[in-house]
Amino acid sequence: MMPKRIGLLAALAALPAALLTVAVSSPVFAADTPAYQIDLAQLNSSGAKGTALLSLRGNALTVWIKSEGMVPGQPSAQHLHGSTDGHDFQCPDDGDDTNGDGILDNTEATVHYGDINISLTVSGGTDAGSGLAVDRMPVADAAGKVSYKRTITVGQDVVDHIKDLHIVQHGVDRNDNGKYDFEGAGKSELDPKLPQEATAPTDCGVVKGAAVGSVPVGGVETGGGAAAGGVSSGALIGSAGAASVAAAAVLVLARRRMTPTPVAAVAKTKAGGAA
Repeated sequence: MMPKRIGLLAALAALPAALLTVAVSSPVFAADTPAYQIDLAQLNSSGAKGTALLSLRGNALTVWIKSEGMVPGQPSAQHLHGSTDGHDFQCPDDGDDTNGDGILDNTEATVHYGDINISLTVSGGTDAGSGLAVDRMPVADAAGKVSYKRTITVGQDVVDHIKDLHIVQHGVDRNDNGKYDFEGAGKSELDPKLPQEATAPTDCGVVKGAAVGSVPVGGVETGGGAAAGGVSSGALIGSAGAASVAAAAVLVLARRRMTPTPVAAVAKTKAGGAA
């Protein structure tokens, strides 16, 4: 029995420490916890891009966003847009600038991505009325990166139609002076006290698919700040899954080696050998 136990220990020791850590403590959601991925693509030739993950546990919606190419040091208004009554909205493109002024404003884009359903603020209210609460939106760091995480209690309509919603971030620097101002594109059609640059959409993305697996926890925090390590969500999801499978395979193999052979089988083997 002792050699077999030593064999199990040796098998476990052969696993890299990182694999064991992920296999044992990886924050993988339960199978009945829907998780969805959204890839954010630029609008208004902003150069912005990012990835968002949505996770539902009951009526608790957790939103993670990592984006880059935002205006450094400026707030990024962001929302879940779309419909919970079955209407199929999608992301617009720069060709939807119907007035031909060279900038896709929010009014032109709303025709395509729908009204605000949830305002993704860092604190306080998250209803549509907080859509222009730029003082409560995440702020891009000096490198133009935004990292965000928040859990929000939502209605059953959002739970039932989460796939029909999508994320839009706002804020462009049309005149490349490093800030939102009225010289770049004039006043916002939504609020004349705000520059158009502050409310014009910078990127948009729709739900990519259902049940992407595990969702990274701890790497994205609410508010401004650089994305941790620059690792893509796909890599985080994939590495956790691969590590768990590898660890499980070694453990199964080791346990099989430890399983005692039935006495009857041993006796039959010996009898066969004697013959």
